[in-house]
Amino acid sequence: MTDQRADRVILLTGGTGQVGFELRRSLQGLGKVVAPAHGELDLENPAQLRECVRALRPALIVNPAAYTAVDRAEGDVERARRINAEAPRVLAEEAARIAAPFIHYSTDYVFDGKSERPYVEDDATAPLNTYGATKLEGEQAVAAVGGAHLIFRTSWVYGTRGHNFLLTMLKLAAERDTLRIVADQVGAPTWSSTIASLSAAIAAQALAAGDPKGWWASRSGVYHLTAAGATSWAGFAEAIFADAQLAHVPAVTPISSAEYPTPAARPLNSRLNNEKLARTFDLRAPDWREALRLCIAAR
Repeated sequence: MTDQRADRVILLTGGTGQVGFELRRSLQGLGKVVAPAHGELDLENPAQLRECVRALRPALIVNPAAYTAVDRAEGDVERARRINAEAPRVLAEEAARIAAPFIHYSTDYVFDGKSERPYVEDDATAPLNTYGATKLEGEQAVAAVGGAHLIFRTSWVYGTRGHNFLLTMLKLAAERDTLRIVADQVGAPTWSSTIASLSAAIAAQALAAGDPKGWWASRSGVYHLTAAGATSWAGFAEAIFADAQLAHVPAVTPISSAEYPTPAARPLNSRLNNEKLARTFDLRAPDWREALRLCIAAR
């Protein structure tokens, strides 16, 4: 008996990014993970995207790649749109053409942050910045194609590589005695490894289903996927310093968003309700503090 996993291709974009790197590891037991480098797969080149999918004919396409420079996107709107909206549409179209399911990632920034409770998937969207707007366009484009798809909205992603809040805080801790950190924005810091592990577990459920097409048809849609719990950016910074056991710990001075103006506005409430994910897939992410401790221990 042959192992079909050896012939099952999984196309992964952004394989060197925070989430993409973790997905390369978590997905490897489900098939042959093909993660083209940027020079081999340019998200701004629709023709190249189509050619790649048609040549590989993957059994699954996973797209964590995105334009994530939130402030820079305010002055780079068209490039952000090409990567965050147009590329997902092309990939979703090609996935549907070969009947391959498509996993895509989005963000808490599709909301305006005015709600006093955690957002559920069908709450009204109202992004405050270009990044959020282009990610929402990507969500809508994928859904409009109509193929089998899962869209995972996550938040405040960090990890041991790339550019993120955790690594920035550890760097600044060695350079400064005091740090002024925003305290009126609240969300769930989510480890990239958590996102990848849950994604792989869900993909495994689909592959193990007796009726894969029916499985996808009944589950396609948007899901919130973040760590449990919530904190502010200032609280996140304090937790990082406590868990990293630094020789020098800077004092954290909480400030308001108004005291730290940025080119792109941020939602004050980035909390996402993950109950739909738990009900549908019987999976729950760990509390953000637990995941942070694991991440720092793994550095």
